[in-house]
Amino acid sequence: MDEPTAGPRVEPADAHARTGEDRRADHDDLRARCPVARDGDRWMVLGHREVASAATDPATYSSAVTARRAIPNSLDGDEHHAYRALVDRYLTPERVADLEPQARAGAAQIVEALPRGVTVKTIAQIGLPFAVRTQSTWLGWPSDLEPTLVAWIHENQAATRSGDRRRTAAVAEQFDQIVRSLLDARRCGPARDLTGELMRETIHGRALKDDETVSILRNWTAGDLGSLAMSVGVIVHFLAARPAVQSEVRELVLAHDTRAVEAALEEILRIDDPFVSNRRRATAATRLGGEQVEAGALVVLNWTAANRDPRVFDDPDGYDPAANAEANLVFGIGPHACPGRALTLMELRVLTTELLRATTSIDPAPDRPAVREAQSVGGWARVPVVLR
Repeated sequence: MDEPTAGPRVEPADAHARTGEDRRADHDDLRARCPVARDGDRWMVLGHREVASAATDPATYSSAVTARRAIPNSLDGDEHHAYRALVDRYLTPERVADLEPQARAGAAQIVEALPRGVTVKTIAQIGLPFAVRTQSTWLGWPSDLEPTLVAWIHENQAATRSGDRRRTAAVAEQFDQIVRSLLDARRCGPARDLTGELMRETIHGRALKDDETVSILRNWTAGDLGSLAMSVGVIVHFLAARPAVQSEVRELVLAHDTRAVEAALEEILRIDDPFVSNRRRATAATRLGGEQVEAGALVVLNWTAANRDPRVFDDPDGYDPAANAEANLVFGIGPHACPGRALTLMELRVLTTELLRATTSIDPAPDRPAVREAQSVGGWARVPVVLR
């Protein structure tokens, strides 16, 4: 790689000044000084305009950034379009609506079992069980696999925090083995579930290969399990910390205004976006945010920082779903925008609805403060609350 060009740089003290605290503040400070900044051997993109520009220009900013082929995330151009069309067939509004009753039943079961008047661990007792149960139901995976998946999420998060690539790769391979065992079990006879259906798909006029099926299922689950649990933590913390917003969302739930509830949840996730970043690779020398980005450079799109850019959101911490919806980048933008947006919002709406219907208030635990996730992981590590 070429030598770094001149321009703003991120020093270690800037990048991780408040490790373990609210790293959004670090990103806010840095973005105010330089919306595009050199961070070692890569470029960090923090401004909303700059992130959106790169994300909507796949010819200049390629998604092929990893040695492991990830379908459809690491693909570009026509190849991405073909696989994305396959994936999108499984995430239509009709399919999401068909799953909702089962997701609601799972959420109600989890909420009903929660104690009242004592501290509840949001991530461990609500977010993780709900994520694993709803995803397993969607894919047709056996319920007795839930403990294995929960344990894997914990190990994957620990590996991510460690920054150890070998450990991360080993954990990823462990998940692939879980998926392959599920595929093997379905070869003995027709499986009338989504996983079995995916195994029978074709692409470019041929049968989908096992490695491709595993990659798609990895994309749907390995990342989404942890992300869904983190989103639950962000939402519950926000509602507990802002009673006025909690009251407003309760009213929307009572009015059965599903669209407004989902808009509220998407706005909460904008303010405290747990989906921190995605990577791209510059295919040619280009300028971004006033900086000269060299061909081949790694470019990190920081969604959390972009979603708090005061050039776009007058008050980044202000809760205003209607005013901020159009510019909200929680689920990305461009050809790689999250295909599971409708599914994720339905799942989060169902859980939030069941939680608010079953309680009169959600309060911060008086004796245990919430704890932020560290470094590359977004959201909260611990969100203790009391349900009443």
